[in-house]
Amino acid sequence: MDGVFTKCEACNEPVYAKDFEARYNVCPNCEHHYPLAAPERVRLLADSGSFEEWDGGMVAGNPLGFEGYEERLEKARRRSGLEDAVLSGGAAIGGRPVALAVMDFRFVGGSMGSVVGERVARTIERATERRLPLIIVSASGGARMFEGIYSLMQMAKTSVALARYRRAGAGAYVSVLTDPTFGGVTASFATAADVIIAEPGARIGFAGARVIEQTTREKLPEGFQTAEFQREHGNVDRIVHRLSLRSDLERVLGYLAW
Repeated sequence: MDGVFTKCEACNEPVYAKDFEARYNVCPNCEHHYPLAAPERVRLLADSGSFEEWDGGMVAGNPLGFEGYEERLEKARRRSGLEDAVLSGGAAIGGRPVALAVMDFRFVGGSMGSVVGERVARTIERATERRLPLIIVSASGGARMFEGIYSLMQMAKTSVALARYRRAGAGAYVSVLTDPTFGGVTASFATAADVIIAEPGARIGFAGARVIEQTTREKLPEGFQTAEFQREHGNVDRIVHRLSLRSDLERVLGYLAW
């Protein structure tokens, strides 16, 4: 469109662009939740002026010498304004200090490479040291193929950090799953929380539906990777509208405070 209006891909209705932005990329007609950039997600969740970034300046290398990877990273940095696919730091939600990590799908599909794994692990470690509640918002296509085994190692790294956090009794971990959350992120820190919240319609899984059907040679249930299906089968605790997420987190953190 002309920049004043945009068109919702879900309901095909025109949406005033400023209304769309004011609702944090949620369609006012059909309530479809579009991806949200990490800085905007922080603005949505954290008390105004409370966010302090941790581990800024950390950038990925090219350990496997993958052709074109450096150029892809540089393009992602220019487009997103981020150094990698996660923004992490300390913040407050409803006046309660928290450790917060937010993934951004715009950066190479939110894939988990060495920087994402390291920043998430460090966020968990700081939450452990400071005995803070931990909130991680996931948006990822899975492992970062350009980093091979280095990417897969991040699953173990983040899982061990979470095990130490839990063993220390440092606080409560709330995981927020957004569309999409797949692969190694789903198989590690995203689903190892005390409470798992998902946005409406979020796609959640390990592999894509087509890959699973080709591997198992079975027809999968309709919508089996949606947040709604996952809640029905016990993999998600709550489905919360984006515009209610901050108040819901305040309430959940209050319940789980110790």
